[in-house]
Amino acid sequence: MINEGSEIRRRLIDSVISQFDKIYLDDLINYNKALQQRNSLLKQFYERNFFDPSMLDIWDEQLSKLGNEIFRKREVFIERFIPIFQKYFDFISEGKEKVSIEYESHLHNSSSAELLTATLNKDRMVKYTTAGIHKDDLKFSIFDYPVKKFGSQGQQKSFVIAIKLAQFEYTKEEKGYKPILLFDDIFDKLDDHRVQQLIKLVSENNFGQVFITDTQRSRIENVFKIIDIDHLIFNVSDGMLSDPEQ
Repeated sequence: MINEGSEIRRRLIDSVISQFDKIYLDDLINYNKALQQRNSLLKQFYERNFFDPSMLDIWDEQLSKLGNEIFRKREVFIERFIPIFQKYFDFISEGKEKVSIEYESHLHNSSSAELLTATLNKDRMVKYTTAGIHKDDLKFSIFDYPVKKFGSQGQQKSFVIAIKLAQFEYTKEEKGYKPILLFDDIFDKLDDHRVQQLIKLVSENNFGQVFITDTQRSRIENVFKIIDIDHLIFNVSDGMLSDPEQ
């Protein structure tokens, strides 16, 4: 997520909001359809050496209306999501690292309609729509520097885990029940202290069932020797699941 393109980070926002807001999901689907049609038309203009801006009006109108609404709901979500993320990262790092998430969007300064008008000449040249909510991104920072460039592997892993925990809490609040939490290979790149902090956290009553996977059984066993909580350990070998061990 940290080292991937902006599409992956937008997907994080969209996947969470869409679980609880069908209108948002419908708007997003319709926005992408209109965007595809507008881009196709821009490409046709270029190939035929012909341009009629009035032919873009129907798609601009849809992109403007849908884009503004999607942006508004993303803003509301991020405003609520960031403090939850911050709480979990602070716990894992014991408040020793300053991190932030910032929602980046062209619509912070202009409406969708204004953007489409302002970038029309550029869009004609490159043959696709260069501005809008489809270019939104999340900026991840540590000590005011990009996590991607300046965060250690452990800090990046902690960042992603805190996001996952924030998703869990947001979902729990919206749904009214505790979803299953899965951590895949969480011990890799995390130091022992961060691992212990994380296990302490998810062993609290705020969480329900938690599944943790690791390629080294000894690491999991050592963690549970230090932190005495109820647990079962399963071993998977050649596709076969062993009986649980306490």
